[in-house]
Amino acid sequence: MIDDYRRAELSPADRALCDYAVKLTLAPGAMTERDVDDLRGHGFDDAAITIAVQVIGYFNYINRVADGLGVDDEPWMKPSREQWDRRRGRDYLGEQPARAGSL
Repeated sequence: MIDDYRRAELSPADRALCDYAVKLTLAPGAMTERDVDDLRGHGFDDAAITIAVQVIGYFNYINRVADGLGVDDEPWMKPSREQWDRRRGRDYLGEQPARAGSL
């Protein structure tokens, strides 16, 4: 998934959401009701779709702000494949993920 989500073993719903995010990012003017209906057909309700659009839009916004201002990536933002594999299941602070049932 790191390199190309299209090669990952995703559920049909997750694949549809990723496809939606790519289209919204690269061709926002081409979005139609059909795109939303496709997500609904994969089990997403309107609340989930609204949240997804907000998250996708926010990431697009903040990346454009950073790019527009020439903000360089932090070194931790480009981990090697080995570093990424070691971090999998941990947050970026290096903490272990919470176990099920714990807060």
